[in-house]
Amino acid sequence: QLQLVESGGGLVQPGGSLRLSCGASGSMFSIYTMAWYRQAPGKQRELVAAIVSGGTTTYADSVKGRFSISRDNAKMTVYLQMNSLKPEDTAVYYCGATWRGSYWGQGTQVTVSS
Repeated sequence: QLQLVESGGGLVQPGGSLRLSCGASGSMFSIYTMAWYRQAPGKQRELVAAIVSGGTTTYADSVKGRFSISRDNAKMTVYLQMNSLKPEDTAVYYCGATWRGSYWGQGTQVTVSS
């Protein structure tokens, strides 16, 4: 079982950058598939990016080339580097972990606006 805490959200202008962090506590972190999801008002939660234990990554088409997911197993942390942010990236971003069950953080708000 993992407990997840996201941080790094905030208000940024279009074209700007943010780095989200998701710190985990528990055990077996390195085995988990870690992912970032987001949910905008009135929309369903969607997968943004995921990274498996071996390091292979996958991205939603809408963020390819702009976002980058990475993990530091020693620090039990997963990151989402977000560049060239657009207003449509505005959402609550959630960290998720999957392995013999799924776990979620509480979310962090990202607002892209001038």
